[in-house]
Amino acid sequence: MTSNVTRVDLYDAVHQKVGLSRFQSLAMVELVLKEIAASLERGETVKLSSFGSFLVRKKKQRVGRNPKTGTEVPISPRRVIVFRPSAILKQQINGKPSGTKKSAVAELDSSPPG
Repeated sequence: MTSNVTRVDLYDAVHQKVGLSRFQSLAMVELVLKEIAASLERGETVKLSSFGSFLVRKKKQRVGRNPKTGTEVPISPRRVIVFRPSAILKQQINGKPSGTKKSAVAELDSSPPG
């Protein structure tokens, strides 16, 4: 069974780990997501250190097939978003130590509340 992380989960994580109010946490997460989306809309690459990069790629028009009928149909040109994880993230998800300095979030997790 897979689980999903939702916006609400992100708001709650910011609220609990940073100590901002729920409203401030919601506003911060929304601001970050809107800035990422706006950058991608402009065709910019979004690089998040130790996490990965979001890239916009252009796909040309091509011919596809309807899987039910086998009829050829043109697929219009479009832009797609691609995520490329960093080497550090790849190591992390595979349970290997990255050997890098502790992140600011990790430091927040280990610091006593106060």
